[in-house]
Amino acid sequence: MGKINGVQQKSLIKHCDDRGYFMELLREDDAIFGRFGQASLSMSFPGVIKAFHYHKLQDDIWYFPSGHAQVVLHDMREDSGTFGQTDVYYMNAGNPYLLFIPRGVAHGYRVLGNEPATIVYFTNMAYDPAQPDEYRIAYNDPSIGFDWTTKFK
Repeated sequence: MGKINGVQQKSLIKHCDDRGYFMELLREDDAIFGRFGQASLSMSFPGVIKAFHYHKLQDDIWYFPSGHAQVVLHDMREDSGTFGQTDVYYMNAGNPYLLFIPRGVAHGYRVLGNEPATIVYFTNMAYDPAQPDEYRIAYNDPSIGFDWTTKFK
């Protein structure tokens, strides 16, 4: 099974020396970058599940600079060749990459381990509280059927 149509990963490269490191996150000429709308940051405590929601107009680009997250995507687009497919990604600072999540793909995450996780995300639209482009689905919705329990203990 391949990944959900339209989902993209961009590996991030750390340029290290004796002072530390430098890493570019996102450039205007990146293939995964369409239009800038907003950049946001959120921190979640260990064990927290933030899932699911999707957008009809908005695309997201996610990055986890700290902590460890199990990211779950579910294709809600009826016209997609991967409709109904669920994919899992593990994101953390030790394996840095950006994850492009297209509109119509439900997304959420669970914080793994004993440390909080921080997500930085970029969207192609600014959030409008008067007309939010956010559609929520319960983390345990049977139509998605994802089991959030840790499998290998």
